[in-house]
Amino acid sequence: MKDTINIYHFSDAMIEHGFSYEGAKALFEYFEQYEQETNEEMEFDPIAFRCSFDEYENLQEIKKNYKNIETLEDLQNHTTVIEIPNSDRLIIQAF
Repeated sequence: MKDTINIYHFSDAMIEHGFSYEGAKALFEYFEQYEQETNEEMEFDPIAFRCSFDEYENLQEIKKNYKNIETLEDLQNHTTVIEIPNSDRLIIQAF
C-alpha cells in the first residue's frame, strides 16, 4: 500500500521537524527530481529525512560546524547541497 504525498503534507511534516517552509519546499522538489531521474519511488520518512539533511541560514553558519569548508564549491565537493531560491539558506546532506 502506497500513499501519495503532496507538497503540503510534506511541508507540514518537515516544518514539524525543524525545516522552514521554503526549506521543506526545496527538499520536496529535490526528492521529486531524484525520483524522476532514478525512476524509483521514495518512502516518506520525515524522521530519516531530518537525520540526513540539515537546513542552515547561510554558508557562514555551515562553516562554524564544518571547519574544512571555506566556499560553496568546497561544500558541494563534500555533500549534496540544496540552495533555497531567493534566500541565502542552504540544505545540506549531513556528512
